[in-house]
Amino acid sequence: MTTTYHHGPFGRLRCRSIGTARPGVAQVVVVPGLSVADYLLTGLAGFAGWTRAHLLELPRSGGVDVTRFADAVAGWLDTNDLGPVVLGGHSSGTQVAAAAAVGRRDVVAVLLAGPIVDPARRGALRLGRSWLRDGRQERGGLIRSQGPEWARSGPLRLARLIRSHLAYRIEEPVGALRVPALVLRGSEDRLSRPGWCRRLAALSPGGRYVELPGAHSFFWDDPETWAEVVRDACSSESSRPAGG
Repeated sequence: MTTTYHHGPFGRLRCRSIGTARPGVAQVVVVPGLSVADYLLTGLAGFAGWTRAHLLELPRSGGVDVTRFADAVAGWLDTNDLGPVVLGGHSSGTQVAAAAAVGRRDVVAVLLAGPIVDPARRGALRLGRSWLRDGRQERGGLIRSQGPEWARSGPLRLARLIRSHLAYRIEEPVGALRVPALVLRGSEDRLSRPGWCRRLAALSPGGRYVELPGAHSFFWDDPETWAEVVRDACSSESSRPAGG
């Protein structure tokens, strides 16, 4: 695994990459959830068997805004010029990935794993209760592993992040996509309903909804499963430019 840093107008963005780029195969770029990133390293490794995958850790300094985060991701893509990519996110990272993907010709598909915010969960109290219920379903100490990263962010920044993501409507950028959205949801996910996830996928051309075993972070236990779903769903898109 290699670690690089991108210094842009919105702060420093750390990227951790694994796997080998292959001709004609889209690379995978993933944006993590709310002020955490390390939990996705295991899931990232699932992609390494067939492509090169990158985990983008959003800037921890500066303003808090989904659009600014999306601009930081777009700047990283512009700088690195990877060719065709599957741009994805998990949880709140799905909002950033969807926003960054709109209008980009290098993005051949958008991966939305555990997307938020389901309109039925909008509001800090409702989302908080859903998160607590989901946490009881997560396996292998996932929530405990995220604690140190949340502590580094601090309660004030976390509160601003939550407000920003609650106010953002992911349906808008997904509806503006010219490439398929692959929406993945854990069958035990308490943060979003299957019906809303299906409707979200249907907003994009050729969008798909797939349900996998597990809670909100379903890839935590079985990283190969989501990697194979992405490979199967996006292989037909990866060899041609997007937005045509």
